[in-house]
Amino acid sequence: MDNSGSNGSEKPNTWTKPKKRSSLAGLNHSMKVPQKGSTFRKFLAFVGPGYLVAVGYMDPGNWATDIAGGAQFGYSLLSMILVSNLMAVLLQSLSSKLGIVTGHDLAQACRNQYSKPVTIGLWILCELAIAACDLAEVIGSAIALQLLFGIPLIYGVLITALDVLLILLLQHKGFRAIEVLVIALVATIGACFAVDLWLAKPDAGSVFAGFIPTADLVTNHQKLYIAIAILGATVMPHNLYLHSSIVQTRQYENSEKGKREAIRFSAWDSTIALTLALFINAAILIVSAATFHQAGMTEVADISDAYYLLSPLVGTTLASILFAVALLASGQNSTLTGTLAGQIVMEGFLDIKLPPWLRRLVTRLIAIIPAIIVTMIAGEKGTEELLILSQVILSLQLPFAVIPLVQFTGNKKIMGIFVNPSWIKILAWGVTAIIVVLNLFLIYQTFAG
Repeated sequence: MDNSGSNGSEKPNTWTKPKKRSSLAGLNHSMKVPQKGSTFRKFLAFVGPGYLVAVGYMDPGNWATDIAGGAQFGYSLLSMILVSNLMAVLLQSLSSKLGIVTGHDLAQACRNQYSKPVTIGLWILCELAIAACDLAEVIGSAIALQLLFGIPLIYGVLITALDVLLILLLQHKGFRAIEVLVIALVATIGACFAVDLWLAKPDAGSVFAGFIPTADLVTNHQKLYIAIAILGATVMPHNLYLHSSIVQTRQYENSEKGKREAIRFSAWDSTIALTLALFINAAILIVSAATFHQAGMTEVADISDAYYLLSPLVGTTLASILFAVALLASGQNSTLTGTLAGQIVMEGFLDIKLPPWLRRLVTRLIAIIPAIIVTMIAGEKGTEELLILSQVILSLQLPFAVIPLVQFTGNKKIMGIFVNPSWIKILAWGVTAIIVVLNLFLIYQTFAG
C-alpha cells in the first residue's frame, strides 16, 4: 500500500544529514530487484524481510503468554492477538517506509534527530528489550531440547550459546541464505500447529466469538496482565529497528517511482508474513483453550506442562512432539533476528561497529546469566514465569520505539513527499496512545494492589 499522501507535484525528500556508515554495511543494497517483468516477479524480490520481522511475533515468549491466556480465559484473548497483529501491520509498514525513503534505519534516525542524552537513553531501553527477547529465546530453546531429548534445562540454556556459530556461517553466505532458513523454519512452525489444531478439534463458534473484545479485558487485572504480555510478545520494539534496516538490502531505484514501488512491495511482504504469524499465535491459544481450558485445567501456564498434558487430552503423542518441534524451530529462528537487531541498534544509536560474534556473545550472556540463576534457584517453574515477565518488559519498552517512528514518518522535513497522510497520522498516533495507556494502566494496577 502506498500511504505517502503525495500529489506528485512536490519535491522528493531532501533530508541530507549524513550517517557515518550504512545500516548492515556489506549487506546494504546487496540483493538485485528486476527492473522489468511482471509485478509478481518484482514482489518476489522483496519477499524475505517481512518473515524475519514476523519471527519476533511467534517467538517462545508468545507461547508462554498464549498458553496461559488460553488455559485461563479460553478463547477470549484471541481479540488481543488480532488487535496486536493489526497494530503490528501498521507499525512495521511505517518502519520499512522510513528505511526505504531516508536510507536510515530507526536507530540512525533517532541519533540524527535527538540529543545525545536522549539517544543514549533510547539505546539503553532498546538493549533491555533485546535482552528480554533473547531471554525468552534462550529459555524456549532450552525447554524444547529438554522435552525432545531429555537434556537438563540448565545444560540446554548453555547449549543455546552455540547458535553464534550458525549465525556467523549464515552471514558469510549472504542475506538471502538467512531469509531462506527463516522462511523454512516459519513454515515448519505453521505446519506443526496446523496439525495440532486439527487434533485439538476446537469449537468454531467459540473461536470466532473470541475475536470480539469484551469489557473485562480491562477490568480483570490478571486478564489485563496476560493481554499486555500478548501485546509485548506481538509488537516487538526491536523489530521496528530491524525492519527499517533490512528493507535496505534490496537494490530498489533511488527515485520517487522506485521508492514508491519498494514501499508497496515491502508492505505486502510484511503484511502476508504477519498474517501467518497471526495464524500461529492464534493456533497456540486455540489449542490451549480447546484442551486445557475445556478440561478445567485453567492453571496451565508452563510450556512443559502443556507438552505433557497435550497428548492425553487429544489422544496421540504426535501432538506433543509437533508442539516441541515447533518450539525449537521458534527459538532458533528468533536467535537469527535477535542477532541482526542487536547489531543494527548498537551501530545505529552509537555508531559503534562490533564483530557480529562479539555482539551476539554479549547479548547471549545477558540472557543466559539470569536464566541460569533462575533455573538453579526456582527450577522450571521460575523459568516459565520469567518468560511471561520478559514479554511484559518488552511491552513496557514499546512506546519508546513507536513514538519516534510515528513522529519521523509524519515529519515532512524527513519524509518529503512520502510523509504520512493525515489519516495514517491519526491512526498511528491512536495506536501509540493505546499502547501507552495500556502500559500506564498495568503499572498503576500492579503497584496499587
